[in-house]
Amino acid sequence: MTVIPAIEEFAEDLTEIRHDLHAHPELGFEETRTAGIVAEKLRAYGLDEVHEGIGGTGVVGVLKGKGGGNRAIGLRADMDALPITEAADVPYASTNAGKMHACGHDGHTTMLLGAARYLAGTRNFDGTVVFIFQPAEEGLGGARRMIAEGLFDRFPCNELYGMHNDPNSEPGKVTVTPGPAMAGASFFDITIKGTGSHAAMPHQSRDPIVIGAQLVQQLQTVVSRNTPPLKPVVLSITTFNAGSAYNVVPDRTVITGTIRYFHDDVIALAEARMRELCAGIAQGFGVEIEVDLRNVFDVLQNDRDLSAAYIDAAAEIVGADSTTLGGDPATGSEDFADMLKIVPGAYCRVGHAGNVPLHNPGFVLDDAILPVGASIYARIVETRLEVK
Repeated sequence: MTVIPAIEEFAEDLTEIRHDLHAHPELGFEETRTAGIVAEKLRAYGLDEVHEGIGGTGVVGVLKGKGGGNRAIGLRADMDALPITEAADVPYASTNAGKMHACGHDGHTTMLLGAARYLAGTRNFDGTVVFIFQPAEEGLGGARRMIAEGLFDRFPCNELYGMHNDPNSEPGKVTVTPGPAMAGASFFDITIKGTGSHAAMPHQSRDPIVIGAQLVQQLQTVVSRNTPPLKPVVLSITTFNAGSAYNVVPDRTVITGTIRYFHDDVIALAEARMRELCAGIAQGFGVEIEVDLRNVFDVLQNDRDLSAAYIDAAAEIVGADSTTLGGDPATGSEDFADMLKIVPGAYCRVGHAGNVPLHNPGFVLDDAILPVGASIYARIVETRLEVK
């Protein structure tokens, strides 16, 4: 592995930044402290422009290279944490109760800051780099909000690159999956409005718990009996909330969950069947069922040519033997997909030490990944905007 030497020299600074961000996690659209640190660092590094408040708490930095080229490359990192109470035994653990960087966005932000520091010091590229620090990636629509507020109108890009840490892969292993790489996602809320009663006289109720239990079972048939088996889809019920006492049949149940998909026809079918099942059960039990289904993430599509270019750049940092161009798509989702619908680009995964999965209260990001990710970001800029 050959991390860019200049980045390796300030690797300890990157670790310090990451630990500070980790100790002070902020949820989506609340990243005011994080955004302030990002903007302060970018100005200190000498970027030509630093813009705050895009998409709520988003930050964009602009850096011009040595040449007079008019091409621009965008690099993006996410900044938000998750509503999880940290269980990891680290000295820089979260000081904000119920909030944790359990997905490593503190590392993503730090890696992009590292790339910005290096590129601002060398400017060894011909064109413009747009550093995009995005809020609210975790299902709150941060990318869509930045786009709606004119991100690519104000800062046009020809190519766009992002990355994610991967504790499930070997340290230093970089993977890019061309084409569909991550699933699209819809979230849903289903509210069953029944009739409450005394628990000793349930015949006077229209029990939304019993109805909800049947609905959960019926929803599983959408995948097993309706969607084509060669077109992957996942439907998961993630919460079932009803009742507050031992002796009361409640009057409502709320069921929530998510659908993950790779094909537009499949998500259309799945959503239609969900609505039909809810309508049928509502009629059968004589209750009202409200269904709120909403798209949250699009399918992440990596440009095939730029995927190859990204892997080539990564190979200069981690070695060709530690790169993979291909691999199975992930059923996880990422709102970088919304940006890739506008600007062609690619998204990679970078492996690191540790065996605790993402979104787990015990997750620990390996700090050794920080100069690696920063170097990959820097190298894709230097190769795609090469000074002739």
